[in-house]
Amino acid sequence: MFPMGMVVFPHQVVGLCVFESRYQQLLDDVLDSQLFGTCLIARGSEVGGGDERTFVGTMLKIRGQQRMADGKILVVAEGMSCFAIETWLADRPYPRAIAEERCCDDVMIDPDLLRLAETSVRALRHLQSEVATEEVFATNCSMAEDPWIRSWQLCSMTPMALPDQFKVISLSDPNERLRLLAEICCERYGDYERMLNVDYHSPFA
Repeated sequence: MFPMGMVVFPHQVVGLCVFESRYQQLLDDVLDSQLFGTCLIARGSEVGGGDERTFVGTMLKIRGQQRMADGKILVVAEGMSCFAIETWLADRPYPRAIAEERCCDDVMIDPDLLRLAETSVRALRHLQSEVATEEVFATNCSMAEDPWIRSWQLCSMTPMALPDQFKVISLSDPNERLRLLAEICCERYGDYERMLNVDYHSPFA
């Protein structure tokens, strides 16, 4: 397990810089499968241990890695599926846990909810680009046709706080996730609108 100070959603691609020896050992140990788990750190730091971890995580598959001259390893990994952690084990040398796959509820994704969530996410990102340009990262907005994958892609594209990210990934019903995503976008949109109005009326703008 590689706990981090971020949530990684299924079908989200992330870049990691691995410099601690225990996590470099993890990469060696998963050389054949190229799979490892991650979860959000609830309290504490990614470095040094002693952190408190959440009990919902994501399985990641390594898509590429490169060892640098200074010993650090750059890793590109993609989220595959969610899991629930039953028990944390002793760190030897990296965090380990007993976990089981946490499947989404077997329900049909509401196409209206999916469209609402996508419209909300795109509108929010557009406003964010006007208010907080430095927060906007280049994102591949090419969306999958599969509604299940598409719904997860929308989660990774949404600018939201860590507690909201954890709420989203903790929901097993995809329609509840999409509904919450739209609500979060609405709240964040209001925040950015207020920021835009403050900047617009500021005599120092």
